[in-house]
Amino acid sequence: MPDTPPIPIICGPTGSGKTGCVVTLAEEFDLEVINADSRQILRYLDIGTAKPTPEECNKVRFHLVDIVEPGERYSAFRFIDDATVAIGDILARGKIPFVVGGTGLYLKALAEGVVEIEQEDMELRANLEADMEEHGPEEMHRRLEAIDPLEAVRIHPNNRVRVLRALELFYLTGKCKSELVETGAYRSPAYRYDFYCLQPERAELYRRINERVDQMMTDGLLDEVKSLCDRGLTEAIRNSRVIGYTELLDYLEGSRPLEEAVALIKQNSRRYAKRQMTWFRGQADCRYFDSSLALIDTIKGSEINFRNR
Repeated sequence: MPDTPPIPIICGPTGSGKTGCVVTLAEEFDLEVINADSRQILRYLDIGTAKPTPEECNKVRFHLVDIVEPGERYSAFRFIDDATVAIGDILARGKIPFVVGGTGLYLKALAEGVVEIEQEDMELRANLEADMEEHGPEEMHRRLEAIDPLEAVRIHPNNRVRVLRALELFYLTGKCKSELVETGAYRSPAYRYDFYCLQPERAELYRRINERVDQMMTDGLLDEVKSLCDRGLTEAIRNSRVIGYTELLDYLEGSRPLEEAVALIKQNSRRYAKRQMTWFRGQADCRYFDSSLALIDTIKGSEINFRNR
């Protein structure tokens, strides 16, 4: 790895205030942002994915936003390549790269490396997740022990995400992760990273999520979905499975009333945030903050890591 200070990663659940944090930090540091939100990489889906506003983009430059079409496959393997190029470019211009987002798979891949899977299988993943809910983490870890004992030793039985990922790799490729690493299908991290995780108190986070959904509706989310449908993107949007869009598609197609669709957006957003919090609690060497102010103050106090690059 290059002999550079660790790259800061600001992560956390949806609605926790990550973008606001980095925009505030941009007043103090000459930084640019690498987006690590799997929804914000999609073109045209703007309001419902809470992309940076024009005002925020005037204050700090964002990379890896609007880079793929709705429905287009974008893997963690590809994210590592794109993010690594962006980080190198930012460092070469004497600025500080900040990775910001809530897609745990992308962030873990960036910091720890990942095995490439040419074609994801959403049905397989859904079945594995259902098995995890039905049989529990210990039984799923025993499955992993039977097919990939080396990887099972590395993963704690309670780390559901990593257990499921290791099982998924085997079922998709027929090979253990250790075998895949030897084939060259493994992308290793190019830099070191420091994780700063926003974890607001749950009730407060859920309140923010509910209010943000209401604000999205006020800002024209329904009109945005209608416009995308008029452009022939209905199927692509469904395939993207982005919260806020699929529920409103149901409304537009007459399968649920608008009030119910909005309530479901809030519910699905809260559930997504809960899964994100579970993921980040399992992230090694991660510092947690219950408020944006605490995180900002900590980074501002990191004189060596940020001011003297």
